[in-house]
Amino acid sequence: MCTRYHLSREHYREILAALGIAAPDDFDTRYNIAPMSRIPTVRAGPKGPEAVLCRWGLVPAWARSADGAPLLNARAETAATKPAFRGALRHRRCVVPASGYYEWQAIGRARRPWFFRRRDGAPFGFAGLWETWRDPAGTILESCAIITIEPNDLARPIHDRMPVMLVAEQFTPWLDPGLTEPASLAPILRPPDDAAMTALAVGPHVSNVRHEGPECLAPAPPGTDESQLSLGIG
Repeated sequence: MCTRYHLSREHYREILAALGIAAPDDFDTRYNIAPMSRIPTVRAGPKGPEAVLCRWGLVPAWARSADGAPLLNARAETAATKPAFRGALRHRRCVVPASGYYEWQAIGRARRPWFFRRRDGAPFGFAGLWETWRDPAGTILESCAIITIEPNDLARPIHDRMPVMLVAEQFTPWLDPGLTEPASLAPILRPPDDAAMTALAVGPHVSNVRHEGPECLAPAPPGTDESQLSLGIG
């Protein structure tokens, strides 16, 4: 799964610049972005890529209400056949800019947060799907979900799923409205190479969804089992 992530202002502007989009001035670095937030996304627009805010928690266009359980993640293996996602996979894909993401490892009754990022420190984009829902009064809600896959060897000890992490050269094909067949998209929906990522055990501050700030990225406090503090660091 992917239910919390970090995006710096600099990384967001870097991704938008690479896609030829003017960066907004009102986005500040976020350290603990959570589901149901309105999050920055990039999608194909009438005149090329466009940056929009979507609620994280997809509501299918055919849903009777927007009050049901939010669809935060879409499994890459079944998105092409699930009614909630199959239309979006063909026609409404988006890139969700990110600097890194968090995952929680179950250790007995405890859950230890980990922060995953690219080893080179570069930004990336989650492969996402977006949808438009309208209520009977005509109010519009645009929402999105992040696609997940089987984890690579780095992430597997922590969780049985991980988000699809797109690199810059994959943004254009993922957003290409001319690509509508799931088979043509399948090569993009792969886990990154282990060597391209690092993971760091971080402190419990991030586990509270109300917490923000750089403290969310602070390493796990002293006294934590050293054998479980880091993966792929070097």
